Amino acid sequence: MNVARESDWLAGVRPYVEKAPLAAFFLGVSSGFPYAMIGATLTSRLAQDGIDKKTVTAFTLGFLIYNLKPLWAWMVDGVRIPLIGGLGQRVSWLIFAGLLVIAAVVNLALVDPKADIGATVMAAILVGFAGATFDIVIDAYRIETLKPYQLGVGSGMTQYGWRIGSVAAGALALVLAARIGWSGAYLACAAFALPAMLTGLIMGEPERHREPVTRRGVGDIAASIIGPFTEFFQRQGAFIVLIFILIHKIGDTLGQIVLRLLLNDTGFSNDEIAIYDIGVGFWAYLIGIFIGGALYASLGMKRSVLLSLILMAVSNASFALLAGAGHSVWGLAGAIGFENIASGIGGVTVIAYFAALCDLRFTASQYALISAASSIVGRLLTATTAGALVEQFGYVAFYWMTTVVAFPGVLLFWWMIRTGLVDQSIGTAGEEPVEGEA
Repeated sequence: MNVARESDWLAGVRPYVEKAPLAAFFLGVSSGFPYAMIGATLTSRLAQDGIDKKTVTAFTLGFLIYNLKPLWAWMVDGVRIPLIGGLGQRVSWLIFAGLLVIAAVVNLALVDPKADIGATVMAAILVGFAGATFDIVIDAYRIETLKPYQLGVGSGMTQYGWRIGSVAAGALALVLAARIGWSGAYLACAAFALPAMLTGLIMGEPERHREPVTRRGVGDIAASIIGPFTEFFQRQGAFIVLIFILIHKIGDTLGQIVLRLLLNDTGFSNDEIAIYDIGVGFWAYLIGIFIGGALYASLGMKRSVLLSLILMAVSNASFALLAGAGHSVWGLAGAIGFENIASGIGGVTVIAYFAALCDLRFTASQYALISAASSIVGRLLTATTAGALVEQFGYVAFYWMTTVVAFPGVLLFWWMIRTGLVDQSIGTAGEEPVEGEA
């Protein structure tokens, strides 16, 4: 009996310690930190410098660079980096993009928002561009490294890494900012680009990577840009799938960008934010990822995605309750815990579905389209209306609104399951190879 239990435990752990999922973890660490540098961390920096709410929320336009990445993702698939191209298409781009991120974060560290808000905007946009490029490469490397049966576990490990990277960078920045200032904090965080770069050097090129066709003429380049999108939209129900991708995360994106403003206005200190928003949130997210992996294995992709969408929608209501309660560390811990568990579950199930949508010939381009589309609506609304809505209606009404707008995505995915569109949308990245194929 004990031998059987030990065997079951080892079987459950083994998928997480295989090379590809471990690589996905370290890729996730580096992927998460640029987002933190222009997300909650920059929001705290600007709020503490006395910048008004409308200006602070307008900085989310820096995130819109992530939504434009399909425009240059084709380069990651088809352009060889000079000098270091011999390392392989994906590895050379990991090194190049990592160095670009480091340079952009250093630049953001050296600007002063109080002295020149315009220069700060430009620096944030540059971090967004560098981080988006890094994400394109990291996502392609991860998907091509993972085998179809590893997509669930690999997505979980990626989310573990992403959360650790973003939380560690955000916490380190807050702690260092209180002691040596924001410039020193940002300079220290630039080192978070290294795990992905080292992973690429150690692991080498992904086994499932298909070498790009050499592009010579203008027509060939145009084909390399349009081809990935043409392939995707030729699938049955592709436009419905795209609508789901566009709307499923609106409520979550709106709520999370405004969260630090809520905490600042409610009187939470940097230490309380670090302990509860970052500390409790970190562990709750890890628990959520574990639950998400278990649900994905037991319920399958479709039902686990639907359940995670429901939980993520409902979790926004917890912040409406927190806003009504005021300064309450227990309320903050409860709201953060619930939201992060729900997000952790969704981080496994939804990301695994999105990865499975890709065609291996166009991994970088198609996943760039999918990941960019998944948050563009929420980011546009946040940048243009969130701050004004909070000032006009208050935090309580705002967070109830984000709860309501999350449910159309839930209903649409339920309909996609009923009509078979979820199964029909899967690409070659989500298909097991035919026996005898490489």
